[in-house]
Amino acid sequence: MAKEVFKIKKVEIKGFKSIAFDTPLQLELGDINILLGANGAGKSNIISFFRMLGYMMQGCFQLFVEQAGTNRNFLYYGPKKTPTLCAKLYLESPSAYRIYQFSLTHALPDRLIFSNEEIEWGSTEPGAQPRKVKLENNFKESGLIYANDAAGLSIRNVLENCKIYQFHDSSLSGPLRQSSAVDSAHYLQSEGNNLASFLYYLKDNFKDSYQRIVSYIQMVIPQFRDFYLEPERGYVTLKWQDSSPNDYVLSADQFSDGSLRFIALATLLLQPPQTMPNLIIIDEPELGLHPYAIDQLTEMIKDASLHAQIVIATQSPSLIDGFDIHDITVIERDEDKQCTCAHRLDAQALENWLKDYSTSELWDKNILGGRPV
Repeated sequence: MAKEVFKIKKVEIKGFKSIAFDTPLQLELGDINILLGANGAGKSNIISFFRMLGYMMQGCFQLFVEQAGTNRNFLYYGPKKTPTLCAKLYLESPSAYRIYQFSLTHALPDRLIFSNEEIEWGSTEPGAQPRKVKLENNFKESGLIYANDAAGLSIRNVLENCKIYQFHDSSLSGPLRQSSAVDSAHYLQSEGNNLASFLYYLKDNFKDSYQRIVSYIQMVIPQFRDFYLEPERGYVTLKWQDSSPNDYVLSADQFSDGSLRFIALATLLLQPPQTMPNLIIIDEPELGLHPYAIDQLTEMIKDASLHAQIVIATQSPSLIDGFDIHDITVIERDEDKQCTCAHRLDAQALENWLKDYSTSELWDKNILGGRPV
């Protein structure tokens, strides 16, 4: 019997950072999700929410709070205005659904504790009766990480495999250019810290996927021939060879910043389904990329969405033009209510506009919203 595959279909957030408690943010998720908005609209806060979920599923929630310094950084305008934040996640498979909801409450001196956690599950068949249970926790960490029933395990499996990626630091001392341990190679880390060893792992175990990564890189970096990945004392360094007839080996320092970021993106999005996270979130992947590379990025995102849900936070006109209008969610700040809000675009409502204008042109004209006021 095939294993049920659950996807996150909707997220409701109340009282988190720039999201007001009395104006919940409703985020609907499909296979491709482009979060479009101006600086300061709240895209990064949505990404931060998923990062918080990751810490919760590792049993490290209090560490997450401590790293921020105070719970005031999480509660909308601080604990005096918003003493509690809440969230609800809706997951679905073809035949069943799961709902996970939790509340986090201010506690002295600057802590956040779990005041409520519940899961609900049932069949999507009409008339099916749902079941609901309140999770037991120790207030400091999520009770979901201790769940051993089928419903709890299926929710945890999805949330544990939501990964956030940002490849902005391509400096000479940045994570993308560093050697990495061979035994850290079974998944790509969030900042590409193990890029070299992960590529080595793919070359050794998933040759077809590795070759697709190489072919996409060759389209964007014509002088690139292949990687030269040889372990030394348990570490792999990102080296490569160009298309010249000699066998000279070049170092990662001889990649441009944009080239290196594209390599990391290609590795992430073209990896095999066996190693791919359930949900991939990428913050501004267009940074430093040539327009032609953005075209290839669009194709790679579509390819990856066959195996995982993809969330992209962007401000790139070129990138949004590569996707259907219904893939785009506009994130903006409601100046009257002083909070972040979101709305997924409706192709039917914009049908007449789209006859004459591209998506980016409509964004530039502020027809879609998501522009600085």
